[in-house]
Amino acid sequence: MWKGAISFGLITIPVKLYTATDSEAAVRFNMLHAADLSRIQMKTWCPVEDAAISRADTVKGYEYSPGKYVVITDEDLERLPVKTMHTIEIEQFSPREAGASPLGFVKAAYYVEPEKMGRRAFALLRQVLAGKGLTAVCKVVIREREQLAVLDPYQDTMLLTTLHWPDEIRSAADVDMGDESFEFKPAELAMADQLADAMTADFDPTRYRDEYREALMAVIEAKVAGQQVVEQPAAAEEGSASLADLMKLLEASVKAQVAARDAGGAAPVSLADAKAGRGSRPAAKATTKAEAAEAEAESGARPARRRRAS
Repeated sequence: MWKGAISFGLITIPVKLYTATDSEAAVRFNMLHAADLSRIQMKTWCPVEDAAISRADTVKGYEYSPGKYVVITDEDLERLPVKTMHTIEIEQFSPREAGASPLGFVKAAYYVEPEKMGRRAFALLRQVLAGKGLTAVCKVVIREREQLAVLDPYQDTMLLTTLHWPDEIRSAADVDMGDESFEFKPAELAMADQLADAMTADFDPTRYRDEYREALMAVIEAKVAGQQVVEQPAAAEEGSASLADLMKLLEASVKAQVAARDAGGAAPVSLADAKAGRGSRPAAKATTKAEAAEAEAESGARPARRRRAS
């Protein structure tokens, strides 16, 4: 979907970009007329001629003042004096652990494929980034917009991840977190640590699936087959009514995870799955930290107190 070159220093590596994600699996709907279920048409309409026009009869226009436009052609865009039009221009290298692409800044991901003549230089750049734990911070024009991006080794190739510009990210200060401050008893902290330990494992994306899509497709297939769709009972929101009793919720969560371990699984599961008996990790005995927490809880540990900040 893009062809150009990676440039750093005096080295230029011809490459191609391919989208690394696939949205085709998403369930898509068509808009229909409710009266006769005919598929409606989204037409390009000219209000001056009061008629539908072809997409081929449209041009790009920039509104420089109310109701006044200047036409921008593809040739105008190609002639822009920007070196990143056909070049992934590496601006700097940053330690990967520093998080050059924090959550919230990430937009899209692309696989990078070097042209045959650039494979050696591409492999050298990849090896340096991997060996030194670095991320290449770069800029590139994709789909008529200059993008901030990072380049990282990924499997046998590299992954170009585009980022939002800093001025596109809303400030977290706009989030109302209230003015409360909280204190937690040692038993609560220990039990929370125990629960985190029980739910910790290496990330394996193959363990996860789009359950919403599966349920939606089941409904669609049933309707196509003329079957009646049976409404499923809503899942109970466990703990939502008793969040004040944090210690009891933590204890129940830890017990559910330990039960899941005893089932002989290999990774942590959600609390709902654990209670349903679907296994998580290999069987393991609760640690002394958890036992101490439970003992303190039984001896009278109370839920967390909320205090107003002074």
